[in-house]
Amino acid sequence: MVASAQSHDMLQIAAAAADAKGGEDLVALDVSEPLPLVDIFLLVTGRSERNVAAIADEIEDKLLEAGHKRLRREGREESRWILIDFGDLVVHVFHEQERVYYGLERLWKDCPVVPITLPARATAEE
Repeated sequence: MVASAQSHDMLQIAAAAADAKGGEDLVALDVSEPLPLVDIFLLVTGRSERNVAAIADEIEDKLLEAGHKRLRREGREESRWILIDFGDLVVHVFHEQERVYYGLERLWKDCPVVPITLPARATAEE
């Protein structure tokens, strides 16, 4: 099984939102083979609890604006690891230490990486 076109569209919206709020080290994994109910995991790192919360909120807002329904959200209170489940796309926004500690990339290392296209940023020279 391969991730659907809708999942890829959702991924691009979520990745752009994460990038806009300073999300770092974005990695998308196609988990559709081992997990029949999910297509893609998006992993994002934030530098602080406040940054993790801002990234997660922006991703959620942009996906809701695009008409996607959130099924579940966990971890917002502590903002160390926030999981947002949009069905085909599950977003994990980590604080730096949690990302290293839990190592989801290691757990899902057999899953293909999905390319992410981020919008070009305006530079000071433009």
